[in-house]
Amino acid sequence: MKQTIIHDQAFLAQPSTPASPLDAAVVTNLLDTLRANAGRAAGLAANMIGVHKRIIVAQVGPLPLALVNPVITKQFGPYTTEESCLSIPGTRETTRYQSITVNYLDEQFQPHTQTFTDWTAEIIQHEVDHCNGILI
Repeated sequence: MKQTIIHDQAFLAQPSTPASPLDAAVVTNLLDTLRANAGRAAGLAANMIGVHKRIIVAQVGPLPLALVNPVITKQFGPYTTEESCLSIPGTRETTRYQSITVNYLDEQFQPHTQTFTDWTAEIIQHEVDHCNGILI
């Protein structure tokens, strides 16, 4: 079910807590909300729909990818870019990494370690920042 995007910066600045299989509906809601905002968003974090859980979704080519409890374990190739966010108006400059390795659980809460590069890596870094209460 598509959810309303949260704009309250005090709410968004609160770090999220680890997710469990009891949060499976949040994953579904995030994926639905990403699809509903396809023209405006490349990724979302659970706190953007009002849930303080470490769950993010990212558009990876034609498919949306859910990452539960994502942890970036490696970063390579820092660069400066400008990003925007559905929750905050305007764009802001930030540092991202061209390649990242992430430990996460999938929609079925199975563990994965995967390396992401370029645009997908940037999306994931932005959404992990949301989980940590960091706003660009």
